[in-house]
Amino acid sequence: MKIGFLFPGQGSQSVGMGKDIYEEYEQARKIYDEVKNITGIDIAKISFEGEEETLNQTKYTQLAILTESLAILEILKQNGIKAEISAGLSLGEYTALINSNALSFEEGIQIVKKRGEYMQNLLPKGEWQMAAIMGLSDEKVEEVCKKVKTGFVVPANYNTEGQVAISGEKQGIEEAEKIAKEMGAKKVRVLKTAGPFHTEKLKESAEALRKELENITINKFETKVIKNIDGEFYKDTDNVKDILARHIINPVRFSKTIRTMLDNGIDTFIEIGPGKTLSGFVKRTPTDKEITILNINDVQTLKDTIKEIGGK
Repeated sequence: MKIGFLFPGQGSQSVGMGKDIYEEYEQARKIYDEVKNITGIDIAKISFEGEEETLNQTKYTQLAILTESLAILEILKQNGIKAEISAGLSLGEYTALINSNALSFEEGIQIVKKRGEYMQNLLPKGEWQMAAIMGLSDEKVEEVCKKVKTGFVVPANYNTEGQVAISGEKQGIEEAEKIAKEMGAKKVRVLKTAGPFHTEKLKESAEALRKELENITINKFETKVIKNIDGEFYKDTDNVKDILARHIINPVRFSKTIRTMLDNGIDTFIEIGPGKTLSGFVKRTPTDKEITILNINDVQTLKDTIKEIGGK
């Protein structure tokens, strides 16, 4: 068995996420308490009891998803379950970096707090949206975006075979949806995000984050992590801070990420955090290998995974 961890990003959140894990495990409560101490934000209250509108604010969403994933990770570690390779979608890459100890827990929390604030507060004026186009190839989605005349729209997340998320102005996204359906898309779904993420429109956010990144320490990677920007492993020679700054304004190559994991022998994928989105991406990735896909987002799925993997 060769395990790969997958960590979700923004859009997978929902009110109540992680609540039963928090109530069941002291280790999880400690993680939430530590995040509160570091940030001054009661992320447990926002995650479990908050209004959906509050949780969906980028400055809270990113911290909430990160915290739940880290709480689950702590319980897995105490059960002897670790991964040889990890990766995350957008925000989830930070979870992977903390898991690998490339980022310390405290600095990882601090930088994600700043990232969420900048991505929310430094948005250019306008109505922004993201949407997932299903049933078209990467090339067809790129063609859809080029055909849009009413606003800025570009591919943002290459999620899996036959699914690409686009990002841009609301009016342009609406036109792209019509064009995509005319070109044979099976479905277009608007995502729970609040900005033109992974596009050039977040240049101001990226530059602000770059300055913050200069103040953190990048440690030696203890486990392999795949980066979103190209779907390849981080190398010792990589400028991690520069990659994380550029990450915000470049497309996510998650379909390539999954392929890299498969090509390097991962046969057991464990998605850690809210939702099941990344598990779905793996399922839709063609492979002749026999693979196991698990996801952990509540107490039952956590216990089932520990039992299946054979934790302590």
